[in-house]
Amino acid sequence: MKPHLLLIDALNLIRRIYAVDANQTHHSEEHMLKASCARVAHACKKLLQSTNATHAIAVFDGDKSWRYHFYKQYKHTREPMPDTLKNALHNFKQAIEQTGIVVFEPINDEADDIIATLADKAAKNKINSTIVSTDKGFLPFLNDYICVYDYFKKCYLDNNSIEQRFGIEQSKLIDFWALAGDKTNDVPGVKGIGTKSAQLIVNTYENIDKAIEDDALSSSIQKKLVEQKDMYVISKQLVTLRTDIQLGFSLKQLRLH
Repeated sequence: MKPHLLLIDALNLIRRIYAVDANQTHHSEEHMLKASCARVAHACKKLLQSTNATHAIAVFDGDKSWRYHFYKQYKHTREPMPDTLKNALHNFKQAIEQTGIVVFEPINDEADDIIATLADKAAKNKINSTIVSTDKGFLPFLNDYICVYDYFKKCYLDNNSIEQRFGIEQSKLIDFWALAGDKTNDVPGVKGIGTKSAQLIVNTYENIDKAIEDDALSSSIQKKLVEQKDMYVISKQLVTLRTDIQLGFSLKQLRLH
């Protein structure tokens, strides 16, 4: 059997399943958490089967990644995790581990950077991997060896879905987010550049320097690009997932038994 690496964005999966269960009627909080843990374990088992994974890992977020230090406003408006869920995370980790999947919680790094690093390393070794997440940040990594699966919509994301959702090609995603910003993560982008302007720029020009040099482009857009180029650079770094995280373990340690 060819090796296949299953990469689960753990909190992405858990928080969505928990949100559904928390809104249901249960006998008690304890009963609700047990049901939620069972659903997460069931999801993991289904993913193992559907992907024919030979190796698997569920990655959690570390405490504070480099992005929080690099840009103080990063995710500052995001709702904190409910205390009930936060205090029960160890139960979810145990539920995942019981399916045979390795659970990894870095000290500081974000799960996204860990997963991107693993997928990139696997691809360079011609090993296929499936990333399970609804996070759009993984979309720039789609290639012949890396696929992204939305467990809740039960579909694999592809270039067509990217173009339908964002109106641009996959290769333009990073520049698009750097220009338009990302409200879900409080990434600023270029103030005054909305979705349509960002689409126009990335679909027309090779890079923003080319846009700034073109007199055919609106002078107001050019002015914003010139005056806020530093925010574009900062935003681009924030939305770019790293692939150089030192992991401290090898693919062999993720083999399923």
